[in-house]
Amino acid sequence: MFCIGDKIVYPMYGAGIIEDLEEKLIDGVRQTYYVMNIPVGNLKIMVSANKAENLGIRGIYNETEVLSILGDVVNIPISMPENWNERYKSNLSKIKTGKFSEVVEVYRNLFLREKERGLSSVEKKLLSSAKQIVIGEISLSKNICKEEAEDILISEYIKWA
Repeated sequence: MFCIGDKIVYPMYGAGIIEDLEEKLIDGVRQTYYVMNIPVGNLKIMVSANKAENLGIRGIYNETEVLSILGDVVNIPISMPENWNERYKSNLSKIKTGKFSEVVEVYRNLFLREKERGLSSVEKKLLSSAKQIVIGEISLSKNICKEEAEDILISEYIKWA
């Protein structure tokens, strides 16, 4: 169970902080809900604590792990289907895992593909989502602002290109 102030990642939404725990009585059953603030995107989300694990909510990685994953993605071969629809489904399923390494890989692959050939509008949106998720986790793991986190990401993708 998470506590107020814990830094978490909610797949498809990104990194955030548990701001509050609320008790709600629904259908005669008292449940605890996490009230999460996702700074990148300025979202407030409420999720049942009982469902958090099934939704893939996890604690953020520490600074060392985040920087290691960013550095290691260059060693992962780029492998994406040529068909945009298959590529989209594959990338979306990776983002839904909530694993930082998979989201970074999706971001890297789509970033490079956009530079090389361009992306469909749907893939551009997926690229943007992946970028925001990555920036959010960098930001919270290092306790820095979004702009500084984006600068770190830029320095990494210079190595990828």
